[in-house]
Amino acid sequence: MVKIIDIQHLFVMVAFLVLSSCASQKNANESGFYALFNGKDLTGWVGNTSSYRAEDGMIVVDPNGGGSGGNLFTEKEYGDFILRFEFQLTPGANNGLGIHAPLEGDAAYVGKELQILDNTADKYKDLQPYQYHGSVYGIIPAQRGYGKPVGEWNLQEVFVKGSTIKVTLNGTTILDGDFIEASKNGTMDKKDHPGLHRTQGHIGFLGHGDIVRFKNIRIKELTTNK
Repeated sequence: MVKIIDIQHLFVMVAFLVLSSCASQKNANESGFYALFNGKDLTGWVGNTSSYRAEDGMIVVDPNGGGSGGNLFTEKEYGDFILRFEFQLTPGANNGLGIHAPLEGDAAYVGKELQILDNTADKYKDLQPYQYHGSVYGIIPAQRGYGKPVGEWNLQEVFVKGSTIKVTLNGTTILDGDFIEASKNGTMDKKDHPGLHRTQGHIGFLGHGDIVRFKNIRIKELTTNK
């Protein structure tokens, strides 16, 4: 007959092993990633540093900072990478994630822009498919319906390798495509996107005057760029 104290000891050991395994898997999943935001200030970022501010471990878009939100870019350029971050929308919020972008010009065209948007806002009900959250603006539409309710934190991962891109939102892949293949017969918005052929550039948040919060921004480089 097993004593009660032995059962309790066994339960504690099993719980410890489960927690240790989960922690090990999490650490392995984050292997090679490093923070793009130090949680304290905008060191390593350039652009509209008056409309974006560091606050309580977050980058917050402040529409009262001037420049209608404006753009905030990494100082460094990136080629192939996996980017992970969390974001919190406010009602009707509109922002964007620029990749392979230069510091000048409209990143949606001279680089690429992934939409960051409150899909549920009534004012956006008649947008084009390529304008909703997670879409490569003007090029590849993303699936809808996987964002958390406005005000909750969402986790997004962006995988970029060569001309391929995959966007995962809260654990679901909402976009999986190829920039060049998708535009070989023309872009969805019928506009010129020279940035589709860029293979490296800055990563940035592209504001439109709405409050959006970002945290836990980290990246794993798959290619090394200066």
